[in-house]
Amino acid sequence: MMRAPTLLAALGLTLALSGCGLHPLYAGGSQGAVATALSGVEVAPIQGKAGWLMANALRDRLGNGQGGGARYRLDVKLDDQIKGLGVRRDDSVTRERRVLRARYQLIDQTSNAVLVDSTAGSDAGIDVVRSEYATIAAENTALERLAVIVADEIVARLATYARARPAGEAPVARP
Repeated sequence: MMRAPTLLAALGLTLALSGCGLHPLYAGGSQGAVATALSGVEVAPIQGKAGWLMANALRDRLGNGQGGGARYRLDVKLDDQIKGLGVRRDDSVTRERRVLRARYQLIDQTSNAVLVDSTAGSDAGIDVVRSEYATIAAENTALERLAVIVADEIVARLATYARARPAGEAPVARP
């Protein structure tokens, strides 16, 4: 008979959550306001190998805004660093930290107004082993993962901006 109070508590909790003001970010699926806004974003070229990985990850997540006539442009500048952490007695590094930071701006191409100006970043630890090939492979794998993580963070920020800004509203500089 313990199930009835548990069921009532769960029902009460469900009703309380329904009035909390949470709304799905991607309501309407591919035809919704957020998906439509994201598909209208063109990713500007980004320098270097990290830039190539980042641009591809962003394009995969944003949709088809790469054709002509995209309403928005996403400018991204990357800072990719590898720092040695662990050091042996012979001064050789045993552990590295790869940090990928991105400063990005969403620009309305019709008015040239900056709509979003923000940063995103992540880091990964890398074990340095005796094989130089294995260490380089680990550094490259870390960069690939970091590009995906940072791209996800950027797209999430752009999606929340698109959700908060009603369609047709005048651009807001640097929210």
